Amino acid sequence: MNTNKLFSEEQKKSARYAKAMAHPVRMYVLELLSKQSCCYSGDLSEVLPIAKSTLSQHLKELKDAGLIQGEIEAPKIKYCLNKENWEEARQMFKKSFNL
Repeated sequence: MNTNKLFSEEQKKSARYAKAMAHPVRMYVLELLSKQSCCYSGDLSEVLPIAKSTLSQHLKELKDAGLIQGEIEAPKIKYCLNKENWEEARQMFKKSFNL
């Protein structure tokens, strides 16, 4: 059976958002960014007890899913929530689970 036709584009996108959020470090980053306008990757590495390379992988996953956006301000990268996509994800989850 071809599952591509079974699932809607919205379901696939919701799953992508959920996958990106499926780690405590990523949830921490999202919560932190929801409470402030932006933060720098260096600041995150000071508060999170993980290797910078590991943090970078988590940030990449969130960015690839479209939940955050990064702007290079050499030598640092400034990260912010992608508010439009974050709201879309919120609405999708709300709709999916009748919340």
